[in-house]
Amino acid sequence: MIPMIHPARSQQSPPDLRLDGAAGRWVLLATVLGSGVALLDATVVNIALPAIGRDLGGGLGALQWIVNGYTLTLASFILLGGSLGDLLGRRRVFLVGATWFAAASLLCALAPSPWVLVAARALQGVGGALMTPGSLAIISASFADSDRSRAIGAWSGLGGVAGAAGPFVGGWLLDVASWRWVFLVNVPVVAVVVVVAVRHVPETRDPDADPRLDVLGAVLGALGLAGLTYGLVGLGSAGLTVTTLATTAAGVATLVAFVAVERASPHPLVPVSVFASRLFTAVNVVTLLVYAALGGVFFVLVLELQVVAGFSPLASGVALLPVTALMLLGSARVGAAAQRPGARWFMTAGPLVAASGLLLALRIGPGAGWVPVLASVSVFGLGLTLTVAPLTSAVLGAASRSHAGVASGVNNAVARTAGLLAVAGLPAAAGLTDDAVSNPAVFDAGFHRLILLCVALLVAGAVVAFLTTAEAAAPDVP
Repeated sequence: MIPMIHPARSQQSPPDLRLDGAAGRWVLLATVLGSGVALLDATVVNIALPAIGRDLGGGLGALQWIVNGYTLTLASFILLGGSLGDLLGRRRVFLVGATWFAAASLLCALAPSPWVLVAARALQGVGGALMTPGSLAIISASFADSDRSRAIGAWSGLGGVAGAAGPFVGGWLLDVASWRWVFLVNVPVVAVVVVVAVRHVPETRDPDADPRLDVLGAVLGALGLAGLTYGLVGLGSAGLTVTTLATTAAGVATLVAFVAVERASPHPLVPVSVFASRLFTAVNVVTLLVYAALGGVFFVLVLELQVVAGFSPLASGVALLPVTALMLLGSARVGAAAQRPGARWFMTAGPLVAASGLLLALRIGPGAGWVPVLASVSVFGLGLTLTVAPLTSAVLGAASRSHAGVASGVNNAVARTAGLLAVAGLPAAAGLTDDAVSNPAVFDAGFHRLILLCVALLVAGAVVAFLTTAEAAAPDVP
């Protein structure tokens, strides 16, 4: 049921919330918890994959789909979620998404087989697609100009902490309960989100939003990504077969049709005018490269620690805590600091630092102790801290405030698509076959090859940022 909406202020009034005021802090709490629980679920499941595999069955391909079922629908419908928020009200759509997400989380916790879990995860992704773009658009449209960049930095950092804390939370839940609690824990968190949002979040929308929705575009995008993902996962589990080649080709063809429909549609999911900004396009290319690396790393690192290095689920989660701590302490400060020289230098240096951390991960293997793991994760986390908030600010700074929902939706779709394709395709490119999770030696060799691929992606992201984002700045375009 859609909650009754009582706007806290006129939708035509200028944004006036302050980060140091009670009203601003309530809005930040609701948006951070909402987007954070969606980000948390994108990573918390990774730590539980070995336990899920043992309980429900399935090889590496099934584990990839448990991750990708969620990411697929999240990436496919996040643009539609942003457009719905601009049209119907960002708080309204945010609340619908939160409620949907909680219900799907309950279905995940009750799943009796891996493929039922995949289907429930896909439903979870739809809820996340309605919730995530609205959270950032609410901040952009609600906070005063002087506080918007700091609010975005806090949202990016705290949301990033939620994603980075996923492995630790998952490890702890596995230690004290079972993998099913990885999903059940979402329900009380979302209940808090709904209560705070209903009481404290102002309603905003784009008065110029087109009332017609591009349903055909959304369907083509989802089908194209599904076909491409199926083909890429199949390359690792079944190799080059007629089925994998045909589904991959069909996915690519459908995505080409999606682009054609978007260009011709009078009411596309993504207005062509958004991409008139060279900066907006460039920052999304950087996002694609950086988040592809992140998707690959977070999928295989926790498996490497458990399957090869002999870490327990909880120890694997603890090993990733430096990422959480660094993002918690540094992201808001980095977001504010990026206003002065602009985001370009942070978006260049951050991926390079993260790549250096991944090179240290090449020392992780059978019997690896805490020192190489913590060294790698700490440097990697520092790189993420330098990258995430400036990148988010640059995206919104390149788009007008009236297109805040579309801009955040596009960037989120790019990030999730990057992670989706990375989890689907990088294991096959690194030689990780369907039975690799039961063969530590094979998995270890594939892990090191995949890490080098992710290093290359991060370096490419840094080069693109340096060459194309000289004018990147904090979002202050009215």
